Amino acid sequence: MINIKLASTYLYLLIYILLSSGVILYNKWVLSPKYFNFPFPITLTMIHMGFSGAVAFFLVRVFKVVSPVKMTFEIYATCVVPISAFFASSLWFGNTAFLHISVAFIQMLRALMPVATFIMAVMCGISKPKCDVFLSMWLISVGVVISSYGEIHFNVIGTVYQVIGIFAEALRLVLTQVLLQKKGLTLNPITSLYYIAPCSFVFLFAAWCLLEKTQMQVSQDQNEFNYWIFFSNALCALALNFSIFLVIGRTGAVTIRVAGVVKDWMLRALSTVIFPESTITGLNIIGYGVGKSPSLLLFKVQAFSHIYISYLI
Repeated sequence: MINIKLASTYLYLLIYILLSSGVILYNKWVLSPKYFNFPFPITLTMIHMGFSGAVAFFLVRVFKVVSPVKMTFEIYATCVVPISAFFASSLWFGNTAFLHISVAFIQMLRALMPVATFIMAVMCGISKPKCDVFLSMWLISVGVVISSYGEIHFNVIGTVYQVIGIFAEALRLVLTQVLLQKKGLTLNPITSLYYIAPCSFVFLFAAWCLLEKTQMQVSQDQNEFNYWIFFSNALCALALNFSIFLVIGRTGAVTIRVAGVVKDWMLRALSTVIFPESTITGLNIIGYGVGKSPSLLLFKVQAFSHIYISYLI
């Protein structure tokens, strides 16, 4: 007899893997000058946040699927605003990297995520340096260096954008731990988007006015804006946000971490098929193996695992 609970868990993991891979590949296709040619990462990220915030508003205020948490102005200003700022920054810089480097290399650089998260956690005082963790961090960094050295189409600008995005995401994770949980707030997938997405949209809108507004207007005069492409793209991003929280709620940390590794390998394989320029070399594979293997051991470090789980997002 089929275990329904186990089968549903595997189904959720499969949905997460497919959505996560699909959103990354879709974003790359939309932004790349070689394909859809919409080189405006801030605009794309702003569309995602605006759509997610609007859906969350209707679910909370109109359909009343969930109730909003007790949110004071002081908590919003000191907790939600900085978290939203770094969330917007991580998405912005991460999407900008698609313009310069391949999907496969981006996934290899994301092996640095536990290193960035640990550094930020130590700086914020919620983790302490330990020899075993430090050794894992060193091995991960060596693996990323090897992968970078073996990258055929290495681009400094794209690498810098991706690394900045990684550290912004790491700081967002740490701030979520430090600020929200100390206030006793627990946000579910819908309320998280309800509070964070609109604020992130505001930050992105300010950046858009300064950096992309004029270029966007010129481009729109020359090319027709395809609303269906961006609607479907934003819908996929929203579904991914929901699936992440759904999977985390149904599985343990090790299970979802293994699913993330499977997703990474599958994504690199798919990217080489869909985007021929995404060439993977032997050094890339060796470096990724060196960088990824120690990261699984970090779950044994209790002081670090409570924020490291969010690395999968």
